[in-house]
Amino acid sequence: MFRSRRVHKDEAWEGVVAGKSRNMPDGSNLYHYLKVTFTDGKTRKVRVEGSLWESVSPGDQIVKRAGSDPVKK
Repeated sequence: MFRSRRVHKDEAWEGVVAGKSRNMPDGSNLYHYLKVTFTDGKTRKVRVEGSLWESVSPGDQIVKRAGSDPVKK
């Protein structure tokens, strides 16, 4: 079953980066993922832009507001 890791525009959350990974499943597109632990304790793997992926490290806080992309806090 396919599971989307994209961040939807209407989502809003805050969390701490627990890990980073990259993947090239189709051989031509490189996808960047962050494992995020949210303030409620749940963990989720989300797809982010490469610039954000490069600027964060595990332990950094990120915030996602409705209508915008995730950013480093």
